[in-house]
Amino acid sequence: MAKTKTQYACTDCGAVFPKWTGQCSDCGQWNTLAEQLPAAANTRSARHSGYAGKTGAIQTMADVELQEVPRTSTQLQELDRVLGGGLVPGSVILIGGDPGIGKSTILLQAMCVLSQRLEALYVTGEESLQQVTMRAKRLGLNGDKLKLLPETQVELMVAHADAEKPSIMVVDSIQTVYTEQLQSAPGGVSQVRESAAQLVRYAKQNNTALFLVGHVTKDGALAGPRVLEHMVDAVLYFEGERDGRYRILRAVKNRFGAVNELGVFAMTETGLKEVKNPSAIFLSSYEQQVAGSTVMVTWEGSRPMLVEVQALVDESHLSNPRRVTVGLEQNRLAMLLAVLSRHGGVSTFDQDVFVNAVGGVRVTETSADLALLFAVLSSLRNRPLPRELIVFGEVGLAGEIRPVPNGQERLKEAFKHGFKKAIVPYANLPKKYPKDVEVVGVKNLQEALDQLQ
Repeated sequence: MAKTKTQYACTDCGAVFPKWTGQCSDCGQWNTLAEQLPAAANTRSARHSGYAGKTGAIQTMADVELQEVPRTSTQLQELDRVLGGGLVPGSVILIGGDPGIGKSTILLQAMCVLSQRLEALYVTGEESLQQVTMRAKRLGLNGDKLKLLPETQVELMVAHADAEKPSIMVVDSIQTVYTEQLQSAPGGVSQVRESAAQLVRYAKQNNTALFLVGHVTKDGALAGPRVLEHMVDAVLYFEGERDGRYRILRAVKNRFGAVNELGVFAMTETGLKEVKNPSAIFLSSYEQQVAGSTVMVTWEGSRPMLVEVQALVDESHLSNPRRVTVGLEQNRLAMLLAVLSRHGGVSTFDQDVFVNAVGGVRVTETSADLALLFAVLSSLRNRPLPRELIVFGEVGLAGEIRPVPNGQERLKEAFKHGFKKAIVPYANLPKKYPKDVEVVGVKNLQEALDQLQ
């Protein structure tokens, strides 16, 4: 096959050049030329991609026939939850995370199970077939029917997939894949973009569910062009410490399910095991009550989850006291401390404040505001809060306590775990709740602080 002639385009001004030069002669920027296929080649690819010729005519919504999308279970309930209920035929899922976090492990576990009833193909570009097989044996997986392919050229991958017709396919990883139409090294922006485009076209044309494994940068973002995340249907991130036991799989994009859905796994000698009750792992078990600890209910995707928020307040010997957060937003902590000073009469201008979400979970919603302030006050006064107290609510700049979504479901989750008292926004006060529990609705910060007296 004749090699397609390539060209170079400036990422700043879009000027096109027949060969690479260090500086763009149009805009004067240095090192902005990236390799790409000519427009004619891209047009041919689009013509045969299967998108344009499928419908061909403009239709109204009333003319569109809705069909229920079939889903295939991976037999891992936490993975199914993050995917929105299972795998959709023709969907493309990009999964990223730090090295050694468990991306290949969870995909190998799912593929070994799926291969028992479906055609499954595992394409490895980083490991040999012996390494993949040894890992499966070490984890006690039955992969006798799982087909393996050691390949990094995307054209050969598609050719083998055309012959095998797999229902599920994994490419590990997209940064090792290259196309012979480009001259740049694998992992480059152009190679990743064009290789991913060919794999996505194959998946859509053949209704093959495709997993792409992606590397991450030192900042935690997926390596490669940002357009890679726009090309796929779902983007999943693996979070957690490599030397820790628990792993969190989070969906940051999903065309077939809820965004920010969360799946919790525990790393064991036999692979990743599902955590059926994630609220339990994010709560510390103390023999005696300690100051600076509050339990709140966060909402992740489609379910509530109990998380313990810890705070440590200590006298500062610096001109600018430190504000350190782990698992929570640092700027929001500074804002809440200002609200506490202005509307609660409690100043921390001469105190270092450290805040942590237990278990390595990352809390992004504002329902943690009130619990965070309670933890800070508990540590500052060295006064433990009641063990059976649950707190949640958003704190506004005027000191008002704002309601949060799904308040009823949050309270049910808390009562299910034995909590007997809840301090919540007044607007989230339930009409009915068990007689053996107490629910207090507060409208502003001062009313909330009065509950701690």
